[in-house]
Amino acid sequence: MSAKYKIVMVRHGESEWNQKNLFCGWFDAGLSDKGKAEATAAGKALLAAGLKFDIAHTSLLTRAQVTLQSALQETGQTDIPVSKTWRLNERHYGGLTGLDKAQTAAKYGEEQVHIWRRSFDVPPPPMAPDHPYYDTIVKDPRYAETLKIEDFPMFESLKLTIQRTLPYWNDVIVPQMKEGKKIIIAAHGNSLRGIVKHLDSMSDEAIMELNLPTGIPFVYELDENFKPVVSMQFLGDEETVKKAMAAVAAQGKAK
Repeated sequence: MSAKYKIVMVRHGESEWNQKNLFCGWFDAGLSDKGKAEATAAGKALLAAGLKFDIAHTSLLTRAQVTLQSALQETGQTDIPVSKTWRLNERHYGGLTGLDKAQTAAKYGEEQVHIWRRSFDVPPPPMAPDHPYYDTIVKDPRYAETLKIEDFPMFESLKLTIQRTLPYWNDVIVPQMKEGKKIIIAAHGNSLRGIVKHLDSMSDEAIMELNLPTGIPFVYELDENFKPVVSMQFLGDEETVKKAMAAVAAQGKAK
């Protein structure tokens, strides 16, 4: 079986809220210093692999956009078109947004937090209008033209995240690949999980246990039917990838 298409994906570098161990979701946190370094390292990995791109896709959130631009800058490809869409945003963590993950686990129990974070179709509590970040997110002008208030998510499970991510994959990204475009996606753990689940036909349980590391690009090579010839090939040494995945897995544990 020979590969016909290649696509590169990268989860954004560590955000300021990742660093503080807070549920972030649609809150527009910036990158931490570590995250900025990860974004630069991602670009160096892309450069070392000799990867060239025609177009990039990212979310409407700053941490993904900055990761993309830093990576492209390292490869000398900042002039390519960049498409930004809410459909590649992180999962909306609803009422958990802004809460410390470890403190939430201590309060509700690690089992409940594990369900909220790792169940495929069980969403967190909704974000109520009196939530401290409700106005910040819902009234963000970036969403004004694409999301009506009645369509704005107030929480999302991974299942719901996939339902709004996959149409963008199928209707926008796949046709571009068919045209021969070389593409990079810089997005988030859960929006990228949705694409990975789709490509690798992973079970609901398996995809929820997948911990995508921050700032480490990975490559898929696909056949003419968009089935993987090469799945999730990380551009980095194996030990670094393992440590990064373990760090993500530990975020929801009580301290």
